[in-house]
Amino acid sequence: MNAIITASELASELTGETPPVLLDIRWQLSTGKAAGEPAFDGRAEYVAGHLPGAVFVDLDAELAGHAGPDHGRHPLPDLAELGAALRAAGVRADRDVVVYDGGQGWAAARAWWLLRWTGHPSVRVLDGGLAAWQGPLETGTVTPEPGTFTPAPGATGLLDADGAAALARSGLLLDARATERYRGDVEPIDRVGGHIPGAVSAPTTQNVGPEGRFRPAGELAARFKALGATGEPGQVGVYCGSGVSGAHEVLALAVAGIDAQLYVGSWSQWSADESRPVATGPDPQ
Repeated sequence: MNAIITASELASELTGETPPVLLDIRWQLSTGKAAGEPAFDGRAEYVAGHLPGAVFVDLDAELAGHAGPDHGRHPLPDLAELGAALRAAGVRADRDVVVYDGGQGWAAARAWWLLRWTGHPSVRVLDGGLAAWQGPLETGTVTPEPGTFTPAPGATGLLDADGAAALARSGLLLDARATERYRGDVEPIDRVGGHIPGAVSAPTTQNVGPEGRFRPAGELAARFKALGATGEPGQVGVYCGSGVSGAHEVLALAVAGIDAQLYVGSWSQWSADESRPVATGPDPQ
């Protein structure tokens, strides 16, 4: 099954006998807003208007564990707590799931990756997010029939710090952050700037067009081939700042037909450990 779905395809599926479960994952990265500027409230945005039947899922509270230097800003959630949250949102193993966010795609990709990694057989991301939807919206909250999905972590698809370092030496490790953070020119969040030695800069923003929708699969495949992806299983990994935008890059790779692993701890975990090496500048090493 495709990793993404268009708004028109979703509109058609929602009229079928077994419409997909819809999860609203609206979220924004906080980098220390100016004093007095209100924090983004995804739940409030959801209540004000969402796709009909969609249920809100909180990325920070339900799709990630507690932040800390040993684990990063968005570590893996406790599986029992994740399962309870997904079942409360109506997720079942025998029913398709479609996830969306406000349009950036990062948060929806994090939900997509987690559901895939924990064994859900059919989950897709709405390409372009809420901004691509042309149908009506509904307000308020939705209380679905409880689901039955029980997360079971997969044997592949996940990297730890040592695995990421090894892949940077023997395969292809992609850094999905902005180029200036990769080079170490600026670092607005973490202890130091730079990148994992051997990692290749591949900003996730270059995977989408001006409207926030994914570039065609052939273009993405050509992009990743030029960066060094061979298509060999187990030879491509991705990291970012904290395992959110990196999930979007894994999704882009899936659209291109390339399997990839995600280093969830990412730079927020790597850079917190002063014993780990840091490379700066435009070159991988």
